[in-house]
Amino acid sequence: MLSLFTLYPVVLLATWSIVLIVVAAVLLAALIALVIIGNRMQKKQEAAEANIMNGAQTVSMLIIDKKKMKITEAGFPDIVVQQTPWYLKHSKVPVVKAKVGPQVHSLMCDAKIFDNVPVKKEVKAVVNGMYIIKVMGLRGPLEAPQEKKGFFKRLLNKAQKETEAAKKKK
Repeated sequence: MLSLFTLYPVVLLATWSIVLIVVAAVLLAALIALVIIGNRMQKKQEAAEANIMNGAQTVSMLIIDKKKMKITEAGFPDIVVQQTPWYLKHSKVPVVKAKVGPQVHSLMCDAKIFDNVPVKKEVKAVVNGMYIIKVMGLRGPLEAPQEKKGFFKRLLNKAQKETEAAKKKK
């Protein structure tokens, strides 16, 4: 003879534990989906970077100015602005104004190297179309920019200086 508890073991669980199991299952499914989507996007990005590096060429240029600005305000050709998706038209991109040969161009820069681009200096850059991929010094290595200190590092340095000053007074 089968009892009620052998047929329905879920009945023994409390309501909160059933809810907790369902939430855990949904979170696990979401995590697996994010991992799969992330792997696909990473493969696409690697393919795009390989495609960019394929047509790249080295150019000597004088960097006039660099800023982060909207694509619509950067002075890019109309075809570039038209081909940009609507949701990216108002986002800020790293823009470098440089003199390449006798002409002055507005070029888009890779966000990873934007801080390393020196202003008012001549550099050798790896460029694909109007996209700067890599920057090298023309006459020696480039100067590394100073790293910005975060809030907590500044606070820690200030506290250390105050404690050292208090120790010297004693």
